[in-house]
Amino acid sequence: MTKTLVVDPKGDPRARYPELFQRSLTARLLVPALAAAMVALFIYGLAVLDFSPARMLGGLHQLGWIVMMMVPPDPGSSLPTYLVALGETLSIAVLGTVVAAIVAFPVSLLAARNVIPSTLFRFPVRRFLDSIRGVDTLIWALVWINVVGLGPFAGVLAIAVSNFGILGKLFSEAIEAADHKQVEGIRASGGSKLHEIRFGLMPQVLPVIASQVLYFIESNTRDATIIGIVGAGGIGLQLAEQIRVLEWQKVSFLILMVLIAVALIDFVSGRLRFAIIGRRPAV
Repeated sequence: MTKTLVVDPKGDPRARYPELFQRSLTARLLVPALAAAMVALFIYGLAVLDFSPARMLGGLHQLGWIVMMMVPPDPGSSLPTYLVALGETLSIAVLGTVVAAIVAFPVSLLAARNVIPSTLFRFPVRRFLDSIRGVDTLIWALVWINVVGLGPFAGVLAIAVSNFGILGKLFSEAIEAADHKQVEGIRASGGSKLHEIRFGLMPQVLPVIASQVLYFIESNTRDATIIGIVGAGGIGLQLAEQIRVLEWQKVSFLILMVLIAVALIDFVSGRLRFAIIGRRPAV
């Protein structure tokens, strides 16, 4: 005997609220229209940028030839020079990051909402940080090269100024995310505003700030290599010179040195970051 299942229309939400399940024609056409607009924009971009499959294939052939010329990596007789240049790049990254962190920390306090409640005083500080980090490190390097001349000093200044804007924002966000209970406890016990910052905020945010600084040292090692190409010293300058004279084996050796240095810095800074925040890193 077959049983017939009777569905109560009152228990079916589609029957009770049809206006919620019936999409209008505009809503149904919105997603296909957006997809078509994105495809059209992509095709237009390819046309404007003069994309050509023939040029792509020719470039891949040239790239393959360059890769073959890079093997095996060989520094020749310039290994001591390259090691000095690599040390210079690491020094630029470390000094630039440390200087940026030292200058950004007090400014980040002025940009934090829980330290400076007044928008009138906090707003210009935040916009100042926005304007600084809105300019790329490479552009700052070109500016400082024209101000102080070629060499690693310009690279340190470029890294420091660029990171000042970024670290200032990150530090201020870390300060705003701190737990307010400790600050309220110090205020209730009669502490001043400086006591609230010193004993209420700093113990919470300093591990986060140290972790961010360690990460930026790793990231700035790559940036220091790039700005060295435009004359800010370091291994980037050696890399640009070897590319200019088509010494591809030396180029590959320099690239390999940078990769190994970044990997080692990533390993060490990762262990330090996890040690600071009290967690064990994944292998």
